[in-house]
Amino acid sequence: MSKDMRAKINDALKEAMKAKDSARLGTLRLINAAIKDQDIALRADGKTVGDPEILAILGKMVKQRQESARAYEEGGRLELAEREQDEIKVISDFLPAQLSEAETEAAIDAAIADTGATSIRDMGKVMGELKGKYTGQLDFGSVGPIVKDKLAS
Repeated sequence: MSKDMRAKINDALKEAMKAKDSARLGTLRLINAAIKDQDIALRADGKTVGDPEILAILGKMVKQRQESARAYEEGGRLELAEREQDEIKVISDFLPAQLSEAETEAAIDAAIADTGATSIRDMGKVMGELKGKYTGQLDFGSVGPIVKDKLAS
């Protein structure tokens, strides 16, 4: 049985503490804080955060840091942009590898076939199928337009 995401993150946190790696430690603490925030939000419904939700949180954190790094670069704050890039590397350690373009196309085609989607009205079903299987492996912002094009034709 493989370790769950929480255990992996906590193990990495302990290693960073032992190694006195303050930059990595800070990022790992941010990850834990984001997971705990989500735990608290779901507690009212009697739910807990599982691996799919953690992957979604990590993906969101990466996207936020990419946007921040871009803004810092445009503003000439290269040291801050570099710090954001370092955080992205730490967070990405816990994300599965991104699918290649060909793999993404194949995943979209399979999701369309699996859901029996025939028109743009079925886009929600296809995206739901993709999110269920490929959370953390696909950038759904770029996948959406591809799905839309395939369903429109």
